Amino acid sequence: MKTRKPAKIKESIWRRMFLFFNTAFLLAVGVSCLLPFVHMLAVSLSDKMAVSQNRVVFWPIDFTLKSYEFITQSNTFMNSLFNSVKRVGLGLAANLLLIVLTAYPLSHEKEQFHARGIYAWFFIITILFSGGMIPTYMVVRYTGLLDTLYSLVLPGAIPVFSMLVVMNFFRQLPKELQEAALIDGASYMDTLFRIILPVSLPALATVGLFSIVNHWNAWFDGMVYMNRETNYPLQTYLQTVIINPEHFFRNTTNLSSQAQSIVNAINVRTTKSAQLFLATIPVLVVYPFLQKYFTAGLVMGSVKG
Repeated sequence: MKTRKPAKIKESIWRRMFLFFNTAFLLAVGVSCLLPFVHMLAVSLSDKMAVSQNRVVFWPIDFTLKSYEFITQSNTFMNSLFNSVKRVGLGLAANLLLIVLTAYPLSHEKEQFHARGIYAWFFIITILFSGGMIPTYMVVRYTGLLDTLYSLVLPGAIPVFSMLVVMNFFRQLPKELQEAALIDGASYMDTLFRIILPVSLPALATVGLFSIVNHWNAWFDGMVYMNRETNYPLQTYLQTVIINPEHFFRNTTNLSSQAQSIVNAINVRTTKSAQLFLATIPVLVVYPFLQKYFTAGLVMGSVKG
């Protein structure tokens, strides 16, 4: 005769209830995060009269692409978009290169790199203390970097937190990999680029995602270091549009005649929503490709000190 196990049955019921409510809660949170983007997209695709009357919620009314046509023909917006693309490309390359070249020697033991502790504290202090905005501005100014793309990349060329993640990831790799390569006659640089980096994709993808998002979303440094609007990155330009939206419509001297005719079919809200939505697309496109590496790289790079 089989004995019943009511305790296990009761535990199973509670577990199912927990999973149900947990899933429902996370789904509600996800929808609440998604709805603002849906509303913004609906506004950008709606007629200006419907937007002015606050009739647009989550679905476009009197569907139109006039706002996107106007934006794509704006020289200022396209220049800012191109500036941000250049910044992300140069910034990502500089960040990954300097992170790897810094993290690799610091990942070795003191017996192999005697000055490891000194250099490690040198970088950790930069997390605790900062030189401040004014000294940084003076350095950028007197090095001749104002109004150049390098002023947006070089001051943050080595993100220390990302470097620590990669360093800890390197320290968790089997030491036999490097020892075998060194025995076979490979140099440290050959070992790094041919042995270590190919197995470090999770960590590199994680810090690469950090770098892309940071460079793409940064706007304050563009406001500080750029004196001409034509040199603004996209987020800095969008910040000026949000603060003073009428400025975007006043600056129509460089627009084509077709774009001039579109101005009467749009308003500030539709155009601003279209710009903000376009600015979010690159991150939304890149993130799914790096997501599978993100958790593994962050967890494995933060376990061991």
